[in-house]
Amino acid sequence: MQDTPRALTDAALVARVQAGDQAAFGLLVEKYRRRVERLISRLVHDPAEVEDLAQEAFIKAYRAINAFRGESAFYTWLYRIALNTAKNHLVSAKREVTTASTTQANDEGESFDLLDGQGTDETPERLLLSQEIARTVEAAMAELPEELRTAIQLRELEGLSYEAIAEAMGCPIGTVRSRIFRAREAIARRLRPLLETPPDRRW
Repeated sequence: MQDTPRALTDAALVARVQAGDQAAFGLLVEKYRRRVERLISRLVHDPAEVEDLAQEAFIKAYRAINAFRGESAFYTWLYRIALNTAKNHLVSAKREVTTASTTQANDEGESFDLLDGQGTDETPERLLLSQEIARTVEAAMAELPEELRTAIQLRELEGLSYEAIAEAMGCPIGTVRSRIFRAREAIARRLRPLLETPPDRRW
């Protein structure tokens, strides 16, 4: 029984595109459009620009797909193109890169949702502290160098593995681990006074 287009793997779809099947690329766009737009929106905050840049990234991917050899996952290759497209846009426009705060858990079982597990009573004090934590995390991430900010966003917000992040950012996996560690430490330094955390603990 022949596979339906939607049941095909990324590798099979890429092979079809490389053989001249434009419809197969449309299925890849459909599959990854929202994820690419979400990734770009971490760096660019104008929705219209995000949509345009996502379209540009897919056009670049389509034009370069014959050079894709499957040495990494297709989505990792696509993410790298999307990241470079967004960063090139920011450089050319000379805009500041800002970021949204995150409450996603990291690979060590830690979480930026620092009030999780401390009870469910939404008292005014807890709500105020929660808002202050979110602002502090956002400010800390906005101050990070671009490489650190991108690495932790791909890990915390996109849930990519270290291997996938290394592929997307074009650097060794050890560099990815170092960048994520440094990003977490920078955020922790900002949060310790707020949470009255001992110096020997991250939070």
